[in-house]
Amino acid sequence: MSDDPSARTTPRKSATFSDDVNSDIRRAAQTGIYDIRGGGAKRRVPHFDDLLFLGASISRYPLEGYREKCDTRVTLGTRFAKKPIELDIPITIAGMSFGALSGPAKEALGRGASDAGTSTTTGDGGMTEEERGHSKKLVYQYLPSRYGMNPDDLRRADAIEIVVGQGAKPGGGGMLLGQKISDRVAEMRNLPKGIDQRSACRHPDWTGPDDLEIKILELREITNWEKPIYIKIGGARPYFDTTLAIKAGADVVVLDGMQGGTAATQDVFIEHVGQPTLACIRPAVQALQDLGMHREVQLVISGGIRSGADVAKALALGADAVAIGTAALIALGDNDPRWEAEYNALGTTAGAYDDWHEGLDPAGITTQDPELMARFDPIAGGRRLRNYLNVMTLEAQTIARACGKNHLHNLEPEDLCALTVEASAMSGVPLSGTNWVPGRQGY
Repeated sequence: MSDDPSARTTPRKSATFSDDVNSDIRRAAQTGIYDIRGGGAKRRVPHFDDLLFLGASISRYPLEGYREKCDTRVTLGTRFAKKPIELDIPITIAGMSFGALSGPAKEALGRGASDAGTSTTTGDGGMTEEERGHSKKLVYQYLPSRYGMNPDDLRRADAIEIVVGQGAKPGGGGMLLGQKISDRVAEMRNLPKGIDQRSACRHPDWTGPDDLEIKILELREITNWEKPIYIKIGGARPYFDTTLAIKAGADVVVLDGMQGGTAATQDVFIEHVGQPTLACIRPAVQALQDLGMHREVQLVISGGIRSGADVAKALALGADAVAIGTAALIALGDNDPRWEAEYNALGTTAGAYDDWHEGLDPAGITTQDPELMARFDPIAGGRRLRNYLNVMTLEAQTIARACGKNHLHNLEPEDLCALTVEASAMSGVPLSGTNWVPGRQGY
């Protein structure tokens, strides 16, 4: 064998058995249990970055940003509710539970969303006074677990969101490990302190769309038909699930793709169950259109929304609004590199921290530890969230004006093109430079 270095071949690692895969195998072999983590899917899937807007030039007339308005207001729950929710911007805060998040974090979400003119959502585990007290518009999540649920809080809410599925784990329940079940969390959820808790994957008192219709009517009676009723579904079979939600009487459908985060569930769920957010929008909009309900029943899209461009693209594809969760936590200060040394001590790094279920978040946001919570200032956090929401809105308006639109809801698929075949097929907009949409007849 030659000792000449130039004659040696470069070792090749397997694409199938990558370093990440091998690490997971070793962990499973050592512990005998599956991996639990938070966050959303980390794999690369077609997303909003794979779409581009076609700005105005000669064939389209742009709006002048300094003189011509671009409206951002949206009303949710116009179908049956006596008191629909009126928002200044089409960006809402997704449900994140008290338990997964600290009380100060819930307060910050309420402060920031209210200042920006939008709504927050309770998440599992009930309504906290911090969030209700600082949220001008609060959506109450009604989950299979029913933790903390009571009729009084249903009436105190501004809308009710029945959670059927979540993008990070469609068909699966959530988890809250014992180290995050403090005295207060245990009291709110009627659970023993310090004992691992798992939320059910389906509601205990109904098994299908007929039962869902009865449940919606029950909630309307409890709240005197005032509150809009949302139905939240995971991105699995969006056409059929949207259709059934509408027929059951929903005012709003919330559709969550696989990039949506979670406080804690099995990693195999997060990475291998569900569909990308981009793939879910067109079937849901088609269902609304087929039933003659597009814009009458509002569609809220969540899962991986990060910027005003993402907002504008979701609305152009037919959504009425979007919801953000992970991005809102980052805006508050989660995964901040300022805590890098402490993230390293936990065996991770700021940008990859998803062990929220362990309750050791150095930023003091996804924890119930009093010392860690004391690090987080809810007033400053709320200000950061408000700034972020304002920037997202300005970005979306900038794009809409460039396309000649005086309202974000006037954006349409015709304003878009796709960079990849996959994104074109999923979104139903033509591949850039062509009039071709994969799978569409006539091309």
